[in-house]
Amino acid sequence: MIEIVTGLWDALPPLVQYLTVVLSKILLVSIAVILTVAFSTYFERKVIGSMQARVGPNRVGPLGLLQPFADVIKLLIKEVVVPTKSNKFLFVIAPLLTLVPALAAWAVIPMNDWFVIADINAGLLYVLALTSLGVYGVILAGWATNSKYAFLGAMRSAAQIVAYEIAMGFALVGVLMAGGSLNLGDIVAAQSGGFSNWFLIPLLPLFLVYWISGVAETNRAPFDVAEGESEIVAGFHVEYSGVAFALFFLAEYANMVLISGLTAIFFLGGWASPFEGIGFLQQWGDIPLIGWIFSGGFPWLFLKIAFFMYTFFWMRATFPRYRYDQIMRLGWKVFIPITIIWIAVEGVMAWMHIGPWSGLTI
Repeated sequence: MIEIVTGLWDALPPLVQYLTVVLSKILLVSIAVILTVAFSTYFERKVIGSMQARVGPNRVGPLGLLQPFADVIKLLIKEVVVPTKSNKFLFVIAPLLTLVPALAAWAVIPMNDWFVIADINAGLLYVLALTSLGVYGVILAGWATNSKYAFLGAMRSAAQIVAYEIAMGFALVGVLMAGGSLNLGDIVAAQSGGFSNWFLIPLLPLFLVYWISGVAETNRAPFDVAEGESEIVAGFHVEYSGVAFALFFLAEYANMVLISGLTAIFFLGGWASPFEGIGFLQQWGDIPLIGWIFSGGFPWLFLKIAFFMYTFFWMRATFPRYRYDQIMRLGWKVFIPITIIWIAVEGVMAWMHIGPWSGLTI
């Protein structure tokens, strides 16, 4: 049977083989991300419920595990109300403009040392470009509804996203300097050798800036002023309902997963194991199921993403919402100067051959 399948595969034209492999990877990654997003809503309610001495979802399915599917079905059968004087085309397309970039960015994210949809050399620029597109969906959603409340929420959210996007961009300049490449796989490879080689240590200020900016860019608490119900009636998506409303929150959680994955890749070695480079542990690398603990692989990337997702939930349950002027001051007057100063510090570290630049020969 295997020989028959192999023979049929070899008989296909190279272009068909290539398209089949790429489409299979896209389908696999898309389903994994969507399922992660769905169950993130469940685990968020469970985590916050545990912190607040509540039970959380426990009625739909065993342990409440089917609650995300119940929510999806409810939103799918609800009516989508389009305001009479709105721009109907932009009203419908805006949720897609926030969701599609969050999914498309996974095309260049390596899951391990061999699985990536598109291993392009300018992966870092591709990620920066796509993560910046989400602001257009927010602005169009607020403007197309022809509602002053929604438009005010869109402007607040857009200004916040732009402010923290600049800080994130400068933080990634530091990652580029340390990794010496725009390819995400090369950036992960530059951190191989164990925890001591991860960029988290020499780029700690940039890590903190990037992570907090990622929380702000996704409009998550304590930076959720765009959805401040007590102030502007739910923000830019106040006029949305049904599946259109669900797409905005699907995009929010998809961006949370994306930011978690990018943070793990840029600063925590991606799929790399923290135990790499420890001599007496390398003998366990060939043992199935436990070998990845010492040799690295996708499970390590998954654990790092899960940790940062937990941090998202933890922050929402812990910190109160900041005032808008505090949020803008933090982005423009604190984070951007910190990143610029640390980029200069990196230049000095490279000149002195310290940290990631210890093997530099020039």
